[in-house]
Amino acid sequence: MAKPQATAHPKQAAQQPLTLDRTLSYRLHKLHKLTDLGSQQDYLRETGLSLSDGRCLATIGTFEPLSVKDLALRANLDKGQASRAAQALVEQGLVSKQHDQLDARGVVLTLTEAGRAAFVRTMDLVHRRNQQIFGCLSAAEQETLSALFDRLIQHSRQP
Repeated sequence: MAKPQATAHPKQAAQQPLTLDRTLSYRLHKLHKLTDLGSQQDYLRETGLSLSDGRCLATIGTFEPLSVKDLALRANLDKGQASRAAQALVEQGLVSKQHDQLDARGVVLTLTEAGRAAFVRTMDLVHRRNQQIFGCLSAAEQETLSALFDRLIQHSRQP
């Protein structure tokens, strides 16, 4: 009688090294660049905002009130970029910047009335762009990909 062969765990199996163009980071970066190009054009045409300003407006509207530091964290920007974007949105009358009652050096960002209208237009665009990007996947595939991204993000946050 033949002895059953033990199967190696996938992580233990000898794997051929991936070529650069098959690595996750390379493909994520490529997808990011391809989708940002379309998003940049759509943001300018539909909201009159740059992609960066539009993303910051969407972040402020979703999580307000926010400090500049919180905006940077939520929008995946450095503090300088977040500060410049917030100031640009203030100058356009879309965001209000008030002194933080808890931190004398800090500010709190909230949407103005005009900012709320721009937020609705921006979020409509965000949802349409999301559907354009992921529309080639079935609903089940979209759910699976979303869960996998959540897992990868959680794993990447671990020390």
